[in-house]
Amino acid sequence: MKRMNLKYLIPIAALLLLSTAPRAEAQLIPLLGGQRAGISSLQFLKIGGSSRAAGMGESFIAVADDASALQYNPAGMVQFDGHEAIFTHTSWLVDLQHEFVGAVYRLTPEDAVGLSFTSLHTEDMEIRTETQPFGTGRYFSYGDVAIGLSYARQLTAQFSFGATVRYVEETIDVLKTRAFMVDLGTYYWTGLGSTRFSVAVSNFGNNVSPEGTVDLAHGESVSSFQEFSPPTTFRIGFAFEPVKDDYNRITTSIQLNHPNDNSENLALGAEYAWNHLFFVRAGYKLNVDEEGLTVGAGINAPLGFARVGVDYAFADFDRLGGVHRITVRMGL
Repeated sequence: MKRMNLKYLIPIAALLLLSTAPRAEAQLIPLLGGQRAGISSLQFLKIGGSSRAAGMGESFIAVADDASALQYNPAGMVQFDGHEAIFTHTSWLVDLQHEFVGAVYRLTPEDAVGLSFTSLHTEDMEIRTETQPFGTGRYFSYGDVAIGLSYARQLTAQFSFGATVRYVEETIDVLKTRAFMVDLGTYYWTGLGSTRFSVAVSNFGNNVSPEGTVDLAHGESVSSFQEFSPPTTFRIGFAFEPVKDDYNRITTSIQLNHPNDNSENLALGAEYAWNHLFFVRAGYKLNVDEEGLTVGAGINAPLGFARVGVDYAFADFDRLGGVHRITVRMGL
């Protein structure tokens, strides 16, 4: 019997161990969602802005080799050649629309900068009160925006780091919540085949509270509101290619997520690529309410002067329905 190459032994053993997680999920992962739920604000920052990442169950920080690294792991901005832009539209739950736009520019072979814009919005809604349940004739708006500036540097052939500073604003009628957040990420090639390891912290910042004055039905006004923490998440990810040749590539990844407002959870993802042109993806999330299976596909269309790609992903949210994403990528 042919001996297995040692560089694949550790990743395969880890994946086999994790295959037992669905049967022992309650024992392996603390169920702390009930204690933590509802303690953070600015929830739109959790919504992914990449169909490729979503198709892989958002087990992505150790992959992150395109412009979507702006959101998932800024250290990934130096894991691909050239410049790249990304545009993603997501039909989110309850008729919300989510947009993500980003661009990465390579300053040098070791340095890259990026700019990103995120929004979550809905149509104006009519105001209803206890005494006017069919509407007052007035409307209010809801919307979130975030603008991020990112930088990444490859320090050695194996290790890279990146950081993002993001301005965030949430508007609910006359109330506004403003804040600055920081993302930090690392990317490390272990030297064992294609295995790499990443650690990232997203949405780190001070507590926030709305600003503005709300007039209540009985003539009272409220201008002081409770503070909440941002949705900070600590992630550890691992990825490798068990199959890679001139025409076929399979990328597998596993990621442990530690949010400050819910239970720890695991994400598993895989991507098959044929000839760098066609892609099929699948992912699964463990210990996440209403979330589980994700699937996706993509195509690249080299045009000579540019690289253009289109990706699609579907995420099943069980009783809440499904979420569709579409992404257009352009590179030079």
